[in-house]
Amino acid sequence: MTATNKVDSSASMSAPTAGQKRLVIVGATGMVGGCALRYALDNSAVECVTSIGRERLGISHPKLKEVLHQNFADCSALADALLGQDAAVYCLGTYTGSVSDAELRAITADYTIEFARVLGDSSPNAAFSFLSGNGADPTGQSRLAFARYKGQAEKALLAAGFPRVYIFRPAYIYPVEPRREPNFSYRLLRAIFRVVFPNQVIRADDFAGATVDVAVRGAGKSRSLVLENRDIQAIVALPIASR
Repeated sequence: MTATNKVDSSASMSAPTAGQKRLVIVGATGMVGGCALRYALDNSAVECVTSIGRERLGISHPKLKEVLHQNFADCSALADALLGQDAAVYCLGTYTGSVSDAELRAITADYTIEFARVLGDSSPNAAFSFLSGNGADPTGQSRLAFARYKGQAEKALLAAGFPRVYIFRPAYIYPVEPRREPNFSYRLLRAIFRVVFPNQVIRADDFAGATVDVAVRGAGKSRSLVLENRDIQAIVALPIASR
């Protein structure tokens, strides 16, 4: 499911109903973000979606507001767009090995923390769903740069003062639409993961739906949760109304 697909707006509502939420999605041109966007636009619990990213989505929808932003090292210009938001789903990221270590840290940790700063100032009561990863290490001791930087972002989000923060640590997110993998390792993982490690696999659309539902509806009485792969699978297995 990609963000360039045409969205069917027939399921959208002409006027908001009681309890509907205003949702921000960051990174909707990516695999998970694109699925999250489509799910949110068709979700009756969502009043409107503000998509923030560097590139245009190429779609239109009565519930969608698109905000282009190039410099995620400074999100101050997003302050007005982030006013009055109820929840955010943050999916901005990059592949390990596709950028330098300095860029990986900036994209994975620094951009997340900067966005959270501005969102917290504009909408301090918003819930925050964050796409982290299996093995993320908030202690900073991991030998894997990706794990350290995701952990750094997690630690900052949990301390940012949001009323609800949901950290998602999936193992392997399986693409549901054809795509070009960034390197041979990712192509190999896609080919064998569902066969060799079926319990570690979550479909991209199922996973994205869970990040939206938890941000919009909450997760029971828990104010903040770190959701490991098994926890995410349990959420995906629930009926949508029970999430």
